[in-house]
Amino acid sequence: MNTAIPHRLADLRKAMNKHGVAACLVPSADPHLSEYLPEHWQARAHFSGFTGSAGTLVVTADFAGVWTDSRYFEQAEKQLEGTGARLMRMRIPHTPEHLQWLEGALGQGDVLAVAGDSLSLAAKRQIETHLVDVGASLRTDLDLPGQAWTDRAPLPQAPVREHAAGFVSRSRSDNLSAIREAMSKAGATHHLVSSLDDVAWITNLRGADVEYNPVFLAHLLISSDRATLFAHTGAFSDELRQRLAADGIELVTYADAAAALTALPPDARLMLEPGRVVVALLGDLPASVQLVEQRNPSTPLKAIKNAHELEHVRATMRHDGAALVEAFAEIERDLIAGDTITELDVETRLRASRAKRPHFVGESFGTIAGYMANGALPHYSATPEAHSTLGRDGLLLVDSGGQYEGGTTDITRVWAFGQTTEEQRRDCTLVLKGMIALSRARFPEGASGPQLDALARAPLWAAGADFGHGTGHGVGYFMNVHEGQQGIRPPRSGGEMVALEPGMINSIEPGIYKPGRHGIRHENLAAVVDAGETEFGRFLSFETLTLCPIDTRAIEPALLEPSEREWLNGYHHCVREALLPLIEHDTDRQWLKERCQPV
Repeated sequence: MNTAIPHRLADLRKAMNKHGVAACLVPSADPHLSEYLPEHWQARAHFSGFTGSAGTLVVTADFAGVWTDSRYFEQAEKQLEGTGARLMRMRIPHTPEHLQWLEGALGQGDVLAVAGDSLSLAAKRQIETHLVDVGASLRTDLDLPGQAWTDRAPLPQAPVREHAAGFVSRSRSDNLSAIREAMSKAGATHHLVSSLDDVAWITNLRGADVEYNPVFLAHLLISSDRATLFAHTGAFSDELRQRLAADGIELVTYADAAAALTALPPDARLMLEPGRVVVALLGDLPASVQLVEQRNPSTPLKAIKNAHELEHVRATMRHDGAALVEAFAEIERDLIAGDTITELDVETRLRASRAKRPHFVGESFGTIAGYMANGALPHYSATPEAHSTLGRDGLLLVDSGGQYEGGTTDITRVWAFGQTTEEQRRDCTLVLKGMIALSRARFPEGASGPQLDALARAPLWAAGADFGHGTGHGVGYFMNVHEGQQGIRPPRSGGEMVALEPGMINSIEPGIYKPGRHGIRHENLAAVVDAGETEFGRFLSFETLTLCPIDTRAIEPALLEPSEREWLNGYHHCVREALLPLIEHDTDRQWLKERCQPV
């Protein structure tokens, strides 16, 4: 139990009372609406104790609650215990979401406060539609968490550098030209980009301000003839500043972004994506400036990897797979020898093995190494205070990834130790059948991830099982491991159906989670590729990129159809041939051969 949380909530309520605020909403967000937040903006975790990557805290005079989804229910229950904050489960029938709850809690004249540097323009509008009917109002000019958080961490200012030259195939000038072409088509004179991966992609720069994501804190304002990069200027070398200037990019202090928008000419037409720009930047925007609201043009451009980038990704996957083989083979040998190995040791060994590979930069997210029941928590994180030791029998789920100059990896494998149960093997096989079904799909041009999602779930549905997360997400090129705009998930009301296009990289990761028993997830990354044309039009398919054995000791081959067995054996043949030349020691090579035996 985090005994500091009740005191922190009391401090927040004092700030609320001082300003006459009835409720304070603390989202998981920063001025760039990032998934992973610098410590400076981890206010929701600071005031609730819940450290999951997704959640919203709502505080009133007599209530505090954290809304989060099913991936984090068990984690949130443990972390919120005794804090005075309640777990509020999202997407549960007959249970109000946080905005619906606020409608019932607030009344005429009440004020809801949300820090404007953590609230998108789209979210502000959504909140206001819920408040208007009850006569409440929204204030975004108060950073109450900031006022109550006296020892808040400073902003990160890690060095910024160029993406290594041999791995870049699009120049900054090319990227800016493509953005300006989109601006011209939309009738915009200026374009504001705040999402960090878009800024990094446009500028071909990389940083380390956000854990696991090679990005840096910045906003970018583009006009027809110039671009202004608002960033921590001390993070840039003189040489890099000169190269940016040569490409028409002026480097300005990070804090000056809002003032620059205030100074836009009266007839400016500012293009922005409402869900990816915070209201704090737009508070003093001249009333005459027209907003041109649409998706950032860099997002679809960034999502489609070109042939040069895909070749680097394929090479990266080979080295990443070889690193995993060496680490997993060593772990298994040490377990058989009777050594004590914890989930934390698994994480350490994977990181060390990847670090030996060429062009490795860091992890792409925190490794999830969950033994048995811990594997049933989709976003489990072992800590020094709470972790398990691997046993001689059972299943270990490992979800991990690396950032390399030549690509970003994300892979999940389930490893079997000693004896496994019929239930475990059945569940592993059902999930594998789902991954195979989607991996070998052929689909017409224009099809979207939500249209394909059911292919991965069908084998599980037939057995009366399902999983509560999406089946796949986009992946960047030495960029964020979770990347838009495409995704593979169940269709939802009002959700955008983004077509899958050649060059997009997606994860394919179905699962089964049984609390208190085990969790299963198999994950590969796959690129969308051309699959030919018929009289019905152009078709697409997936090229599996990830190269690492799937532990057949954890499955029940009798449950596989002949075509599924053929896919699995073919995959293992490719893995064996691709990785053997990159593995140095005979013991590791032998382990790989054994794991790739046909079934």
